[in-house]
Amino acid sequence: MSQTAAKIDAVVFDVGRVLYQWDLRNLFEKLIEDQDELDWFLRNVVTEEWHFEHDHGRALADMVPERIALFPDYEAHIHAYATRFNETVPGPVEGSIELVEALHAQGVPLYAITNFGHEFWGTFRPERPVFDLFRDIVVSGTEKLAKPDPAIYRLAESRFGHAPEAMLFIDDNPANIASARDCGWNGHLFTDAATLEADLKALGLLG
Repeated sequence: MSQTAAKIDAVVFDVGRVLYQWDLRNLFEKLIEDQDELDWFLRNVVTEEWHFEHDHGRALADMVPERIALFPDYEAHIHAYATRFNETVPGPVEGSIELVEALHAQGVPLYAITNFGHEFWGTFRPERPVFDLFRDIVVSGTEKLAKPDPAIYRLAESRFGHAPEAMLFIDDNPANIASARDCGWNGHLFTDAATLEADLKALGLLG
């Protein structure tokens, strides 16, 4: 990368698939035994694309009845999406929480920008004390702005108080990284914690 340690004074994390695993299948495989039906359900009923509407700020009270009207045979499953979302998050990404803790111990300011529904964040966040180490977190569903829209990075800049070139943004989605870089941020495309750790050490952010 082209970044230099002298430039970067804050680290900004994505949440899903960077800090915590996320897969709708983790919930619905408990409810649908037949694998072909499960695959069809995740392609057509409770899809990531539909879920992303909540990340963008649509209320579950609007989304759920609308979806049930389209797929009435799956009413119970669609309600489960709304009430059992935390079961789609089986646990942390291996090694990532430890990196957050190590950066915090080094005194590095920590922030996050996450595409996450406002209502789901309200039930997810309180059970994850690692977020107490973050100075601020921009949640897409709350702001009704989602990555990779450049506006969410501009909002984060104003909230976090660091110049774009002074922040390292970590995300698993290439489009989100590209947008951040277009806004002048430094970016790390996340694949695994070991690669991220090596990058953070190369940048002088970890000893």
